[in-house]
Amino acid sequence: MYSSFLLTGSNIGDRAAWLLQAQQWLEKDCGKIEKLSSLYETAAWGKEDQAAFMNQAIWLKTQLDPRQLLQRMLDIEKKLGRVRQEKYGPRVIDIDLLFYEDRILHYPELRLPHPEVHNRRFALTPLSEIAPDFIHPVLKKSIQQLLEECSDTLPVHKI
Repeated sequence: MYSSFLLTGSNIGDRAAWLLQAQQWLEKDCGKIEKLSSLYETAAWGKEDQAAFMNQAIWLKTQLDPRQLLQRMLDIEKKLGRVRQEKYGPRVIDIDLLFYEDRILHYPELRLPHPEVHNRRFALTPLSEIAPDFIHPVLKKSIQQLLEECSDTLPVHKI
């Protein structure tokens, strides 16, 4: 089993219900959830003129390789009604693969670690709750260190 760290998010409708459904599908189709962060309400990043997001970090153990996991995550988003219309736009569900073990990958459809994770307080805050000592394989800093150094000032509040 391989450790992966995901971030789920939603800013349309019953956000907590969407995150719960994503968890259930991830456990059914992708592997075993080892740990869940609390839920966090976060300001929209990238396109700020929209409703706040609810986010949650997930530590998932999986037998899938990174590309298989990504494809299953995209399939889950589609099952839950995700329609990609606008970059950083509103969405019922978003599932991001942040880390897969300490792998560094560069594929057209997948870059690991997630190339923006260290710049996003909304990802680092819930991730620091479940894996504060995980070391970013490129930056060689812990998640807690990255959070402390993060220049993103958008608000993130534990629910």
